[in-house]
Amino acid sequence: MSTVPEIKSDPIYQLLRTEKIAEFNERTAQGESCDLRSSDFRGIDLRGLNASGLDLRDCYFRQADLRGIDFREALMEGSNIAGAKISGAYFPPELSADELTLSLLHGTRMRYC
Repeated sequence: MSTVPEIKSDPIYQLLRTEKIAEFNERTAQGESCDLRSSDFRGIDLRGLNASGLDLRDCYFRQADLRGIDFREALMEGSNIAGAKISGAYFPPELSADELTLSLLHGTRMRYC
């Protein structure tokens, strides 16, 4: 599995790239899936995303709008949130406040405790 962020051709992933969050949520709730691991979400407004159960490991969220998203049930190890908007977001309990701060301010990949 690559740890370099990728822009994938998968139509479900492309819904997120084009900020069609409601349609993504609806289609994944109906059982459609795609491989989001190592995906590039740079600068995308993802507000409203239902992240429960998503594998977001090694993803690139630089400058993305993640406000209000509940990531508690998502896998996020190795992801990067440099410069992202995170107000009101929940993160997996395995991520310490220090890990989140390092990633947000310095672009490090988040490591689980």
